[in-house]
Amino acid sequence: MKKWGVILGTVFWAMSAHAQHIEVCDTCPIATVTEAIKKAQRFDTITVQPGTYKEHNIKIDKPLTIKGKNYPVIDGELKGEVFTIVSDSVTVDGLYIINVGTSYTEDYAALRVKNSKHFVIQNLVLEKLFFGIYLEKSNYGKVYHNKVIGDATEEYNSGNGIQLWYSNHIDIEHNFIEHVRDGIYLEFSDNCLIKNNISANNVRYGLHFMFSNTDTYQDNTFENNGAGVAVMFSKRIKMFNNTFKENWGTASYGMLLKEINDSEIIGNTFEENTIGINIEGSNRIVYKNNNFIKNGWAIKVRGACYTNAFTANNFLYNSFDVAYNSNVNDNVFDKNYWSNYTGYDLNKDGIGDVPYRPVKLYSYIVNRTPETIILLRSMFIDIIDFSEKVSPVFTPDNLLDNNPQTKRITW
Repeated sequence: MKKWGVILGTVFWAMSAHAQHIEVCDTCPIATVTEAIKKAQRFDTITVQPGTYKEHNIKIDKPLTIKGKNYPVIDGELKGEVFTIVSDSVTVDGLYIINVGTSYTEDYAALRVKNSKHFVIQNLVLEKLFFGIYLEKSNYGKVYHNKVIGDATEEYNSGNGIQLWYSNHIDIEHNFIEHVRDGIYLEFSDNCLIKNNISANNVRYGLHFMFSNTDTYQDNTFENNGAGVAVMFSKRIKMFNNTFKENWGTASYGMLLKEINDSEIIGNTFEENTIGINIEGSNRIVYKNNNFIKNGWAIKVRGACYTNAFTANNFLYNSFDVAYNSNVNDNVFDKNYWSNYTGYDLNKDGIGDVPYRPVKLYSYIVNRTPETIILLRSMFIDIIDFSEKVSPVFTPDNLLDNNPQTKRITW
C-alpha cells in the first residue's frame, strides 16, 4: 500500500507540474467560467478577473483550482444552483457569489459539493442565497474563511448556511454565517471539526447536529439565534470553549441536548440565554469548567438523563441554576461555584461547609405552571424555597453539591 501511495503521489505531482493557467475576463479569449472549465485540463488553474459574470449551473467535473482576483461577482440571476462540484481535488477560492435560485422542491445552493473528496472551499462571499455551501456525500474537505449572509425571515422559505449531509472528515473553520435558517447543519456526518466560526442572527439554530458522531466543535460563537444550538441523536461529541450568548425567546436556549451520549462539554460560556442548556435523554456527559452567566435557567433537565457529572462550573447570577422535573436524581454536582450560595467556610479551605441545593421548589413550580414566573423574587417564593430546602419533598433530596466553592473558579 505504501508503494502505491508513493506512485500515486508521483503521478499527481507530474500532472500538477504540467498544469496550465487559464484567465477569464470580459476581453479575454475565454469570457465565462463555464467555458474555462470545458477547455481546462485536469489540475489546471483558472483565474477569474474582476467583473460580473452572469452564470448558473456551473459544473466542475475535473480536478481544478478556480481562483478569483479581487472578488469577481458570479451572478446566478435567481435561476438555480450556481456551482456544483462533482470531481475530487477541487479548490474554489475568492469568489463573490450572489442570486441563488429559490425552490420548494430542490435545495439550490451557491456551491454544492457532490460525491467528491479532497476539496477546498475558501474565501468566498455568498449573498442573496437559498442554501450557501452544501456538502453531499463528500469527504475529506475544508471549508475555510467564508462569509455567508442570507436574508431569511421564515424557516419554510429559507435554507442553511453550511450544510453537511452524509459527509465525513470535514474541517469548517473561520466562517461567518448570519441571516439563514440554520447557520451550520450536520446530518449523518462524522469526524468533523467545526472551529472558530461565528454563527449569529439566524432564524432557527446557530448550529444543528442530527445523527452525527465523533465530531468536535470548539472556539465558536453562537449569538442571537432564534433557538440557539441543537445537538440531537448523536454520540461522542466534544464541545469545547464555545460562546452561547443572547439566545432569547419562549423556545430558546444556548444549547439543546436531545439523546446525546458519551460526550464532553468543557470550557464553554452560556451567557444571557433563556435557558443555558436544555437537556433531555442525554447520558454519561461531562460538564466541566463552563460559565453560566445571567441566564433565565442555567440548566434545565427534562428527564431521562443519567450518569452525568457537573464539576467545577461557575453558576453566576442566573434566575434559576438548575431545574428538574423529577424527584429522582442519578447525576453528580460537585465542586461548582454558585453565586446564590449563602453558606459559610469556617476553616477557610475554599469549600463551603454546608452543601448547596441548586434545585429550588419555585423552579419546580414554574416548570409545571409557567404563569407563576410573575412571583419571581417575592418574599412568598423565598419562604417556600426555604421550606423545601429544610425538608425536600418535590425536589431530589440527593441533588446536592457537597463541595460548593466559595470563590469563582478560574482555569
